[in-house]
Amino acid sequence: MSDPEEQTLEVRFHQSIAEIDAREWNRLTGTSDPFTRYEFLHALEQHQCVGESFGWLPYHITIRDTTNKLVGFSPLYIKTNSYGEFVFDWSWASAYEQAGIPYYPKLVCSVPYNPVTGARLFAENDLVKKLLIQQTVDVAKKLQMSGAHWLFTDEADTDVFKRDQFMLRLGCQYHWKNYDFSDFDEFLQMFVSRKRKKVNRERRMVQEQNIKIEIIHGNEASEELIELAHSFYTSTFDRKSGIPTLSAGFFKQICASMGSQVVFIFAVLEKSYIACAICMRSEDALFGRFWGSRQEFHSLHFETCFYQGIEYCINNKLKRFEPGAQGEHKITRGFLPTKTWSAHWIANERFRTVLNSFCQREQEAMQLQCIELGSLSPFRSEP
Repeated sequence: MSDPEEQTLEVRFHQSIAEIDAREWNRLTGTSDPFTRYEFLHALEQHQCVGESFGWLPYHITIRDTTNKLVGFSPLYIKTNSYGEFVFDWSWASAYEQAGIPYYPKLVCSVPYNPVTGARLFAENDLVKKLLIQQTVDVAKKLQMSGAHWLFTDEADTDVFKRDQFMLRLGCQYHWKNYDFSDFDEFLQMFVSRKRKKVNRERRMVQEQNIKIEIIHGNEASEELIELAHSFYTSTFDRKSGIPTLSAGFFKQICASMGSQVVFIFAVLEKSYIACAICMRSEDALFGRFWGSRQEFHSLHFETCFYQGIEYCINNKLKRFEPGAQGEHKITRGFLPTKTWSAHWIANERFRTVLNSFCQREQEAMQLQCIELGSLSPFRSEP
């Protein structure tokens, strides 16, 4: 650190978030974004939802000034696989393997298992942001990592990486925006007729099956209800042969520590809970995260995971609803293509050149794809 200002700053790496004070962490992140709150990330670690067994080893970077005040940090992990990242680099790993070069471990700055755009460089000023990036790259070199990756960066952080000429990958998700709708019907009035009829038909199908909806926040949920919601969460992974990394203890802890930021949308039939969508919320957005059901019910997934979330946003004056990664079927239900970004540094010079070219071509393709997907919009005109 040759800059005189930088010499007054201390950089450390932490193998547990418990080494960092919660109040200091939340002072820089704020408590609106549920996924970067200390309470959320601490619960992941405390209940072994991250760690060696899942390939997410905490290695958080912090920067302190001469008074020991925390002035910057990033949630950082040593990854031994690509599970739970949602910025897919399986082809990169395969190319490394064919070349006889190890792709793992790598460094990843992200929120485990959550493809949600947000700040990744928490800092008091741009100098500290640049130092966070520099030190992350330096430690990746020192530990002989294949690279360093910052996933789902917000606009401010993406601009920092763009100015420093990092490799950028462009992705696409489907988000709903609230244009101050008074109710769901007003939202639907913006649809072309046949798309509006389709949504109304799907909602009517749920009603005709005598299914009711209950919305319960984390601070309102009993232990039994939280365990039930967790059982719905694991049921989806059981059906798809996936790995349910989040434990019931994790959900209980964030319900206790984050309260109304946890939102359970339960479906009820004849006084029995038959399905559940698990969401998180910030001050201005709802995030759909997990879903599970006892059995298949016509249109229940759309009602529970999409339409109830839209109504919740309208009723609570939230500006947007992000129902999760992928799923072009969301477009015809009012969720429009929205760009996501990630930034990458690759250690191997030969692969750095090849992958930089790949990212540029991918950006061009994704730009075109977003335009094409936009043509599937159900709206009569641009909202």
